[in-house]
Amino acid sequence: MTCVRQVDVSHPPTGGLAGALDGYTRYLRSERAVSTHSLRAYRGDVAGLLEHARRMGREQVADIDLLVLRSWLAGQASRGMAKTTLARRAAAARGFTAWARREGLAANDAGALLATPRTSRGLPGVLRREEADALLHVAGLAADDESPVALRDLAVLEVLYASGIRVGELCGLDRDDVDHARRVLRVLGKGSKERTVPVGVPALRAVDRWLAEGRPSLATTDSGSALFLGSRGRRVDPRTVRRAVHELMAHVPGAPDLGPHGLRHSAATHLLEGGADLRSVQELLGHATLATTQIYTHVSIDRLKATYDQAHPRA
Repeated sequence: MTCVRQVDVSHPPTGGLAGALDGYTRYLRSERAVSTHSLRAYRGDVAGLLEHARRMGREQVADIDLLVLRSWLAGQASRGMAKTTLARRAAAARGFTAWARREGLAANDAGALLATPRTSRGLPGVLRREEADALLHVAGLAADDESPVALRDLAVLEVLYASGIRVGELCGLDRDDVDHARRVLRVLGKGSKERTVPVGVPALRAVDRWLAEGRPSLATTDSGSALFLGSRGRRVDPRTVRRAVHELMAHVPGAPDLGPHGLRHSAATHLLEGGADLRSVQELLGHATLATTQIYTHVSIDRLKATYDQAHPRA
């Protein structure tokens, strides 16, 4: 059976730069189903590229060639832009030019010849187990005053560390995404892919307390089915979660200043150190490929040496 791609004929893309940006945005939203955060980043990158092309006198998408792309990236590199950012923007440019070629806005795909700046992916910070325990203890003490926000923050920290989910995935959780009987969460990840993630008893206990004692105090008609709410009753946003994590982390002596991403990495690392296999951690984190998980996580040297001593015939 042949699959025919649906095109939004009510807003046909045009060869002009502004019309192409809008058309590409609709493509990312409707056909690629990228997250709101990714959509904002891609649109911003492509908008910067098109503005650079306009300054070079290029008014049509077909006028964007390899010279324009290299000039755009070179200008940012000269201003000290990080290699990881340059790599992301090069990828955004390639995605846009490939789309423009498919849509007939350009005769050639200029981005196909654009090289990606080489990057060295560093590992994010990670908590030691005792630091993770101390962080949750601090959040638990704050929640003892029964403030709705403190109860929410405790539940948020417990869920982030217990499940390793992304901050955007946490903010998107609804109340019925929590399966107390099976002790799992139903999570909508990147590309609108749904997965089931196990969660521990302490996290579920903190969620139950939030639902019973905290959420009713903040809920309004705008709350809907959102699991976690902001102080005004709407679904909590990632910035609020990041701020809460950083503020509580500041009360843990010696701990690195980590946000939700650091808790995600800590959860994966502690799972590996506890004996979990890499494939299971990949499923937990929602990575499309195992290679991503291998870069994202690391194994402590003590566990590596113990595995070597146990497994190698000449250890």
